[in-house]
Amino acid sequence: MKRLARRLLVLTLAVVAVVLFIKSDWIEKLMYPIHYREDIRASASNYEVDPHLLAAIIRSETNFQTGRESSKGALGIMQIMPDTADWIIDQAKFTAVSMDDIHHRADVSIEMGSWYMQSLNKQFDQNQIAAVAAYNAGPGNVKRWMTEHVWDGTLEQLSDVPFGETRHYVKRVFYYYDKYKSLYPQL
Repeated sequence: MKRLARRLLVLTLAVVAVVLFIKSDWIEKLMYPIHYREDIRASASNYEVDPHLLAAIIRSETNFQTGRESSKGALGIMQIMPDTADWIIDQAKFTAVSMDDIHHRADVSIEMGSWYMQSLNKQFDQNQIAAVAAYNAGPGNVKRWMTEHVWDGTLEQLSDVPFGETRHYVKRVFYYYDKYKSLYPQL
């Protein structure tokens, strides 16, 4: 009798699991959450950047964790290098922003990262793929690759990007981008 009860319990749990995974938007939303939505929406709107792309970059960089510092010294939720942060502060005329703010405040990091993505989108004629590659590898490298016909700026030719880290980064960002667009169409 106990054996039959265990089998029924296991079978019931298996059926429930299958049913949940068949239509599992809510499970996917648990697996792919978006934190700081209001900050992302506001900055995306201010700088005309796709909010899904910002969320995908943040997910790829820090998985929405503030206070992070990379081994190379990039700071905050959007992993902005200090030299880049200084340049953004100067170019965008941000006032009263410290490296500590960038490092620990999601709203500041998202605002600066959004401004930077707008700048990269402009530099690469709204080619978001090239802009994302530049976010990782630097705009100078990406411009050189494209000028020297090493890479054409498309996902289809991403294997031509000389930096393995950048190839993987761009793939990861656009994986999350597609996921977020399908799960959160109204972000």
